[in-house]
Amino acid sequence: MARAAGSADGPRDLSTPIGRSGLPGVTPLRRHGRRMGIETVGDLLTTFPRRYEDLREFTHVSDLAKLEPRTPVTVRATVGSLRVERTFRRRVQRTIALLTQDGAECEAVWFGRRFIERQIKEGDRLILSGKVKLRGWQAQLDNPEFQRDDGGDLLHAGRIVPIYRLTRGVTAKSLRTAIRGGLDDYGRYLEPDYLPPELLGARPTVREAITAAHFPDDFEQRDAAIRRLAHDELLALQIGMVQRRRQRAEETTRAGLEVEAADSEQLGASIVAGLTRRVGRELELTDDQQSAMAAIREDVGESVPMLRLIQGDVGSGKTAVAAYALGLAAKAGGQGALLAPTDLLARQLAETVADLLDEAGIVVTLLTGSLKSAGRKAAVEAVATGQAQVVVGTHALLQESVSYARLDLVVIDEQHRFGVAQREALAAKGVSPHVLLMTATPIPRTLGQVLYADLDVSDLRTAPSGRPETSTGVKSPHDLGGTWGRVREEAAAGHRTFVVVPHIEPQGSEEGDDSAELPPSLPAAEGFEEARGAEEVHARLSQQLAPTRVGLVHGRMRADERDAEMARFRDGEIDVLVGTTVVEVGVDVPEATLMIVLNADRFGLSQLHQLRGRVGRGTARSYCVLVADISEDTVARARLKAIHDSNDGFALAEEDWRLRGEGDVLGLSQSGLPRMRLASLTSDEDRELAVRCRELAEQIVDPHGRLDPRLTDLQRALTQGWLAEIAAGEGRDEESIGA
Repeated sequence: MARAAGSADGPRDLSTPIGRSGLPGVTPLRRHGRRMGIETVGDLLTTFPRRYEDLREFTHVSDLAKLEPRTPVTVRATVGSLRVERTFRRRVQRTIALLTQDGAECEAVWFGRRFIERQIKEGDRLILSGKVKLRGWQAQLDNPEFQRDDGGDLLHAGRIVPIYRLTRGVTAKSLRTAIRGGLDDYGRYLEPDYLPPELLGARPTVREAITAAHFPDDFEQRDAAIRRLAHDELLALQIGMVQRRRQRAEETTRAGLEVEAADSEQLGASIVAGLTRRVGRELELTDDQQSAMAAIREDVGESVPMLRLIQGDVGSGKTAVAAYALGLAAKAGGQGALLAPTDLLARQLAETVADLLDEAGIVVTLLTGSLKSAGRKAAVEAVATGQAQVVVGTHALLQESVSYARLDLVVIDEQHRFGVAQREALAAKGVSPHVLLMTATPIPRTLGQVLYADLDVSDLRTAPSGRPETSTGVKSPHDLGGTWGRVREEAAAGHRTFVVVPHIEPQGSEEGDDSAELPPSLPAAEGFEEARGAEEVHARLSQQLAPTRVGLVHGRMRADERDAEMARFRDGEIDVLVGTTVVEVGVDVPEATLMIVLNADRFGLSQLHQLRGRVGRGTARSYCVLVADISEDTVARARLKAIHDSNDGFALAEEDWRLRGEGDVLGLSQSGLPRMRLASLTSDEDRELAVRCRELAEQIVDPHGRLDPRLTDLQRALTQGWLAEIAAGEGRDEESIGA
């Protein structure tokens, strides 16, 4: 029976702190709920299950021994006896209950759960759900969930049981109990619905959906509930993005950049000439590059600041497009700034941009933290006076001491490497400057429509003509003798080799590792190439390949040390560079012709494609060797076959998303996407739903960024509770997203 919410302390609603809610099962949440994001009753009711177990079918105890081990079952039984034992060396307590049903017997065993002996006693009639284990002739239930068979509501067994993500100190049983009590006592405070009938359609109401998402009667009801709530999350996301975009257009206007047609043509000619010099052969801009440049020129002439993303495959010519945009700002009498993620990359980009804009007579200045004091002082002064028409640098561009004469355009290279706050900090150096973002990690089409609803997007899909295609092969970790021989041959020919390992030390579990997302327990093989860390591979290759010179880079090195090692590799002082994925964003090394990726099955397709793009930047034939033991891993085999068969980064991004499922496949932690609880952008259905929600958001948000005044209930839902976090874009930084 439901209890009345409220007490002498006053009325209570969904904002009631969990510790004052009076709900059963909340004692652990008072101490540990904050780690789960549960501080109020509203937080509790919108903490949704991550999966469900169907435990509705009852099995007779006499039939348990006939089942396959690990089969999930539900039984009705009486506790015949109860005993407590200590396991080997008395380290863990084991509670054993003898269960009986119509003369048949089995055991239920709980490990380490000291409270069990206080919760049940001999003669108790229970409903239990767990997995079968056979111990000799007798069946056992391993750590089963249970509740009394007294005719009350089934929560933990005998139904479709919700399974939640937990934290230390909070049990599944206590959380289910608290949520059930919350729905009973506070459910009336849930919105009956905030969507009008014309938008609601045949969907369940939000109150019905939240209840069914926790405790569905059947899977059809559960699916309908989740579809409804996922729709609301995606609608909130798209409304928030459309509002921000239209408010920005309303609030941040500026004079458009005036660039003469002749200046634009001069810029294009200068860039083509620079590219031709750099590669040693005649080049022309691709159709995609020309389209992107035309769009940028149109954008910067408008009064609404440009916010455009250039996403291009490896080697597609993004730098040339960026140089054109920076040149437009300079030709209009202003300044352009290019922010790069590393000192070394900033130096290379400065050299490249200066070369591309040389014939246009545009001054390019480098500003990084590693500049000597005199050089830095001169660079800062040049930026402040406007002598530096284009400035290229790292985080040094953001420092308070750096001021700009007239910052009209900001370019962010490898934008997923920067948080939103960093991007905004640079933009704040000017008066509503135009912003151009660049990424070499292509985003699937429908996902891009979700992530970049507040951006204009240009795709660079076509590589410049004449660039040699890199050959890709897959090898077993125990068949690399010929590969290491090839490394020596490439070094003797003046070429260079990358060797990439997914983690710094074996297992990849140490703090600060480049691959903290990897599973904590990775199987080790006998071959040193398998499940080894970068430091060990470097040590072994240094010995095995001597006198070939072998270097090492990884994420725990100081940035200046890492940059210095990469510079040595670029300059030919190192023949082989062993590294983690920090090499993914590195300098161009035209002499690099061989990429070897160890444990390649532990990388996503997009990441492998990025790594492959580190070679093949010169005129020599290049190769990528993916090393993996995939004999029993069908998903890994499919992933490596895809990268072997295709050099199309956009197609690989789609395939990666399809194969890998949940996870931060595309660096979404930097995308600015807020955390969602039910909608999953790895789902084709949800991505298509998100596109439809975008279309709806465009209809119900006016040109000034205001929601249709008739949707007052929806407006309220978007300003409080779980949907408010999504609509506001909370967590829109590098710490925000977990898929």
